[in-house]
Amino acid sequence: MTKPTTCFAAALSGAAVFASAAMADAPSLLFPVDCDLGETCFIQQYVDRDAGPDARDFTCGPQSYDGHQGTDIRVADLEALALGWPVLAAASGTIMGTRASVADGGIATMPEGQDCGNGVVIDHGDGWQTQYCHLAQGSVRVAQGEAVQAGTVLGEIGYSGRTEFPHLHMTLRHNGTVVDPFDPSEGASCGVGADPLWADDLDSTRGGVLSIGFSQDIPEFDAIKAGTADAPFLTRTAPALVLWGFVHSARSGDELRLSIIDHEGLPFHEQTVTLERTQAQLFRASGRRAPSGGWRAGLYRGEVVLLRDGREISTRQAQIEIR
Repeated sequence: MTKPTTCFAAALSGAAVFASAAMADAPSLLFPVDCDLGETCFIQQYVDRDAGPDARDFTCGPQSYDGHQGTDIRVADLEALALGWPVLAAASGTIMGTRASVADGGIATMPEGQDCGNGVVIDHGDGWQTQYCHLAQGSVRVAQGEAVQAGTVLGEIGYSGRTEFPHLHMTLRHNGTVVDPFDPSEGASCGVGADPLWADDLDSTRGGVLSIGFSQDIPEFDAIKAGTADAPFLTRTAPALVLWGFVHSARSGDELRLSIIDHEGLPFHEQTVTLERTQAQLFRASGRRAPSGGWRAGLYRGEVVLLRDGREISTRQAQIEIR
């Protein structure tokens, strides 16, 4: 490690505070992951804009938690994580410090005082810094004192430090004070504050379907989070045909519609579930038991749709062969 541990712990603990930042000096930020936002990666949580014990994001929505000081960009599960997702410098600058040796495994294996896990800090000048946390063990490619350009690969998304899912946590600071890149104003009046600091418009979808799949019974949540819950195929003797959907940032009152089309292209099963709680991540499953004599062979298709106030905000499809 090339900087003290406290350099990396600060981004993940304590209440967020905000600067009335000098916007003329603010860097224009690239999205810090090489991925397709809303398809292969997802914004799980934003900076907490509430100064008290509650939490709210920059739109006054619930997509944050108390004291959260950064933007969390996740991949769906551990199987997706294994594909490798480059973390990029959001702006040009000089590397202030790095850590690369923390084991992946999340909060269960986190060494004391290393909440950020593997990380990088960049100085962009004029008091601006960005910090990148939870990188994969051994993936950090830069060194202290190195000059980097916007878009330089720093490492890969990982599962190190104080985290319960694979993601990048990026914090922006000005003179040591947290700044929300989605709304750098001091008050964040529910989406009517200052213009964002991102160089490109980012998808503002609030929550979505991370992944879906078929199985012959209701899967364990750990298997879904690992990316191993989806069966590659089922046999005609399978006891049931179950479609499941893994969702992030769902809100109380949202609906999740799960539907299956059979081997002949006909509607086979549909269920709409009303979600009763606001949750960072959850799954629901629905299906049917095998008919007498077993399943008909062929290709079955599934769709999971997340609806909010009657409007579709995220949809995913999958298919499975019954042999």
